[in-house]
Amino acid sequence: MSSIISIKNLNKTYDSGFQALKNINLDIKRGEIFALLGPNGAGKTTLIGSICGIVNPTSGQIIADGHDIQKFFRQAREKIGLVPQELTTEAFESVKATVTFSRGLFGKPDNPAYIESLLKQLSLWDKKNSRMMALSGGMKRRVMIAKALSHEPSILFLDEPTAGVDVELRRDMWEMVRQLRDQGATIILTTHYIEEAEEMADRIGVINKGEIILVEEKEQLMRQLGKRQLTLHLQTPIAAIPNELSHLPLSLNNHGQELTYTFDTQSEHTGIAELLKQLSRHGIDFKDLNSTQNSLEDIFVNLVRSNT
Repeated sequence: MSSIISIKNLNKTYDSGFQALKNINLDIKRGEIFALLGPNGAGKTTLIGSICGIVNPTSGQIIADGHDIQKFFRQAREKIGLVPQELTTEAFESVKATVTFSRGLFGKPDNPAYIESLLKQLSLWDKKNSRMMALSGGMKRRVMIAKALSHEPSILFLDEPTAGVDVELRRDMWEMVRQLRDQGATIILTTHYIEEAEEMADRIGVINKGEIILVEEKEQLMRQLGKRQLTLHLQTPIAAIPNELSHLPLSLNNHGQELTYTFDTQSEHTGIAELLKQLSRHGIDFKDLNSTQNSLEDIFVNLVRSNT
């Protein structure tokens, strides 16, 4: 799959001397949903601003759908739609007028049929004559997406798209984003909701302290870094793990009533059979067991901690 965004050796240092981006190299594939994760202050907003032409990089190159963002800003920017985290709209304008005006800002000719189709797709058509000030937060978020798509971009940035949105509407928006991807758009989203990335993304990038520390297919990431835990609910609580078992990745929990064994799902030998033999040898019996897989949130937290 070809790249629609290509970033080479991107750096950004502000006048204060703070280096927000450090030698970023990143390729985003055409037609994928790419989730950019990182703690507050990691550089997500600066990176998006640089790609969208809002922030001037100190050095490096950004190609957006074949156009250098610095040399051919207008052509590159026409390919990009941006949905910012802040809800900034003209309060007294109608929904339809707001979206139509956004299309005109990019020099696109009137296309009422496209605007109608877009508003219907986003469940906004029945609100087309409503003033922005009368809409709920969720509906305003949908209008922001419509504005970003009004000039028919091939790349859509969603900065915290479901911030402040209730769970039901969040899932509706996830489905809408998938539909946009299926129609050929490339989606790049930043989010604090780890489950959002786990639910939607094809690939995941993690940025911390201005550096990209990982880019991986979501499924591959889960396989490579995900750990599985086996929890054994003991027949009789124990005070401590026997010394002979101290070399194993075991932890004692719930006031000595549970033993948790962590193992690598990719390892040829999980060690579970040997663990059970050792427990039986020491007279430690269990009445039930269950296993759980590390979530993307666990993986993300561990990655950021190891990079600190």
